Amino acid sequence: MSQALKHVATEAFEAAFGSPPQHWVQAPGRVNLIGEHTDYNDGYVLPCAINFGTLIAASARTDAVVRVVAADYGAEVDSFRLDQPILPLAEGAWPNYVRGVVKYLLETGLPLQGADLALAGNVPQGAGLSSSASLEVAVAQAFKTLQGFSELSPTDMALIAQRAENRFVGCNCGIMDQLVSARGEAGSALLIDCRSLATQAVPMPADVAVMIVHSRVRRGLVGSEYNTRRLQCEAAAKHYGVKALRDLDLARLEAEAGDLDAIVLRRARHIVTENQRTLDAAVALAAGDLRQMGQLMAASHVSMRDDFEITAPAVDQLVDILQTAIGPVGGARMTGGGFGGCAVALMPSTQVEAVRQAVAEQYRSPTGEAGTVYVCQASQGAGSLS
Repeated sequence: MSQALKHVATEAFEAAFGSPPQHWVQAPGRVNLIGEHTDYNDGYVLPCAINFGTLIAASARTDAVVRVVAADYGAEVDSFRLDQPILPLAEGAWPNYVRGVVKYLLETGLPLQGADLALAGNVPQGAGLSSSASLEVAVAQAFKTLQGFSELSPTDMALIAQRAENRFVGCNCGIMDQLVSARGEAGSALLIDCRSLATQAVPMPADVAVMIVHSRVRRGLVGSEYNTRRLQCEAAAKHYGVKALRDLDLARLEAEAGDLDAIVLRRARHIVTENQRTLDAAVALAAGDLRQMGQLMAASHVSMRDDFEITAPAVDQLVDILQTAIGPVGGARMTGGGFGGCAVALMPSTQVEAVRQAVAEQYRSPTGEAGTVYVCQASQGAGSLS
């Protein structure tokens, strides 16, 4: 995490609370290489943590007060107490992500004390790179570090953060974003089994670049069709009599479709095929086979566009530009919840400048904006910087 971010958080802390912080913690955002919307279907995903995230400057208090200043929101301060009901503010308000995590930390029975926190982040918001999960996991890490909760594992922090997002913020997300933010490994993608929460580090080839391009089409998951897709997946699982679509293969999907609604069938087909693509991609990436990886990423994008219907015309165009510029030695696809946001591309590092130039010359959003390019590194998960 950058020194600049640490400086921003420290300055905000000192200005708001009048003393230097005792600790600094961080949690990264993530980009999902493949495996979209499979997480809440008990399936497989292949994300990596990235070197953009949330940094928190923090000090412990001896009372039950939690004070939080957000450097990215005009140094706005939120304050609440641990010995009173913790309630959400207006929908979409940034304090909800903090309050929700603290509420569910309390529910674990851990002996929480108050804290002063200053938040600073550099994950592009509304881009599908998990700025919210990064913030949630960083808050859990701050309390773990301040109070020495050694029993609070990275997976525990991810589950608490997910609960906050589901029940307090109101977005019915799966576990992927929070788990890779908590458990990411430098230099590797992370194959996650979203049923068992088992993870396997998949080393990234040393000469491969991860490029993320923001389409400048903003998206908002809570108000989008994300929850609708989840309900459709649950309806399909019920039709087939399985716990989740993870338990279905393509042959049975087609053979037993019966009178299943055609749209629900397409949604299920995306999940079933995407699970297999994700497992195949982990093998390809570990072998350094970028050609196979590119083919799997292309098939994933087509499935998201046609079966799951979560892309947008501008994003489709951006992915096409990336795929053409990269050629057969890598690939690109939409990444994130959909309805805008980012594309992710894998390519040999030697191609980065040519691909960046192709995006600059050929892509504009519906409002005329150029795409924003980020070249990322697979990074370590949450931890203390002290």
